[in-house]
Amino acid sequence: MSWVAAVARLRARREPGVLVTVATVRGHAPRRAGAKLVVGRTETWGSIGGGNIEAVAIDRARELNGAAGPEPEPELMEFALNDKVTGRHGVQCCGGAVTVLLEPLPVVQAVAVFGVGHVGLELARILARHHLDLHLIDTRPDMLTDERLGVLADAVAQVHVHHTPLLPEEVLTELAPGTHVLIMTHDHAEDAALCDAALRTAGLGSIGLIGSSAKWARFRQRLATEGGHDAATIDRIKTPIGIAGITGKEPAAIAVSVAADLLRSFEQDHHRAVSNLVP
Repeated sequence: MSWVAAVARLRARREPGVLVTVATVRGHAPRRAGAKLVVGRTETWGSIGGGNIEAVAIDRARELNGAAGPEPEPELMEFALNDKVTGRHGVQCCGGAVTVLLEPLPVVQAVAVFGVGHVGLELARILARHHLDLHLIDTRPDMLTDERLGVLADAVAQVHVHHTPLLPEEVLTELAPGTHVLIMTHDHAEDAALCDAALRTAGLGSIGLIGSSAKWARFRQRLATEGGHDAATIDRIKTPIGIAGITGKEPAAIAVSVAADLLRSFEQDHHRAVSNLVP
């Protein structure tokens, strides 16, 4: 597997990793500058030459993968390859020297927006400026045309478009663990079905529903009586979405409010993940 495919696999799994690259070579060494190795929690792909260099780099990469606190920064490691140097995993006596760059690959957040109408598209424009996986789902093909989504052409995010004319809730089972879900379709019946399906889908992140208090009162009763969900489960759905105090009704204002609240959730996710790593 190529290193590019390995990085993509870790991203799809929402698993942290480290990209290890031979940055410089002086004299003789097992691999040339540019050789790459990808290190996940339990797997590796590629090689930077084996031996002590690779074993030490893997050890350090695994330490970075499990590090508590702020996201780790890239770092350099230097190796002298001669028989006078005692390595942690043996001696390499090629005669040269190698510098290795370790670049952490943090878990990328994922967001699924169900309904790409006026608000959904404005929200997509904001979220697309961030380093995340962005799923856009709609039952209406005219909402997902290349022309309409052309405003996302320079996106930093990886944008995944799903046209689901019959059962948009089936996309929920395809999402990576921890994906944040926002439900804002054009059809209240579709919203209700998505709410029910989201509560039945294990491993999702936050679930947000756009709408009024009257709409939520009806949904809440339906989720309890027809869906059989208890109150604690139903409370997983946040509505209204966005930051309290921003009352503008314009699609762009709603989108800014929702995006800001979502970014705050990302920070909370990170703090929880760090707390779980601290013994």
